[in-house]
Amino acid sequence: MSCTFCHTGTQPLVRNLQAGEILTQVLTAKRMMYDFPRRNERVVSNIVFMGQGEPFYNYRNVKKAISIIIDPAGIAISKRRITVSTSGIVPNIKRLGEDFPGINLAISLHAVTDELRSAIVPANRQWPLSELIAACKAFPGIAPMRRIAFEYVMLKGINDSEADARELVRLLGDFPSFVNIIPFNPWPGSAYETSSNNAIMRFAKIITEAGIDAPIRWPRGRDILAACGQLKTETTKKKVQQATL
Repeated sequence: MSCTFCHTGTQPLVRNLQAGEILTQVLTAKRMMYDFPRRNERVVSNIVFMGQGEPFYNYRNVKKAISIIIDPAGIAISKRRITVSTSGIVPNIKRLGEDFPGINLAISLHAVTDELRSAIVPANRQWPLSELIAACKAFPGIAPMRRIAFEYVMLKGINDSEADARELVRLLGDFPSFVNIIPFNPWPGSAYETSSNNAIMRFAKIITEAGIDAPIRWPRGRDILAACGQLKTETTKKKVQQATL
C-alpha cells in the first residue's frame, strides 16, 4: 500500500495469495504447535489478517479462507476470534461486516488529519478520514465488547503531539474503539525516527484518560528487522525475474 513509514510497503506486488495458501498458514501453525483436536485447549486461538499486503484488495480469497476457517467442518475457529486489518478501503468495510457479522475489524490509521494521512497512507487520498470513520461507525456488530481497533505508528515530530492525541480522541470518542500504539521500527533508508518513550506514554495517557483503551505495543524482533513494518525480503526481485524467464 506504499505507506511511507513501512519497509514492507516498499516491496513490489508479486501476486495475491490464493485461499488455500492463506489456510495453509493456519494449518502450518497448528501443526507446528501440535494443536490437534485431542488437546484440551486450543493453541491457535486467534487469527489476524494483517502484515504484508491489503486483505481488502484480495477480498475474494480472504472471504473464501474465512468461510473455511469458521466452518465447523473446516478449521472451526469462531469469527469472533478473527480480525481483518485494512488501510482504509472503505467499500469493503461494510462488505466484510455483512458477510461475517461479529468479525473484528482493525484500521491502520496513523494520522488524524487528511493532509498528513494522505501523505503517509496513500489510501486516504481515495477514502478520506470522514468516509473512513463513517464506515467504522456503521460497521455491523460493533459494541462495547466488540470494538474496532485502530493501529497508530508513532513517528517522532510527525504524528506524536498532544494535539494529535486529543484529535484522535475526538475522532474515536463516540463509538466503541481502542488504539494500538506502535513505536516506529526503523529500517535502512527510512526518513522517520521513533518517538521518545516519554512522548509515547504521554500520548497513550491522553487517550486512556478520555476513556479509550490505548495499549502500547512495544516492539519485538527489531534487532533482526522482523518487527512491525520491517518485514521485507531481499530475494523478491530475483524471484520475480526468475519467474518471468
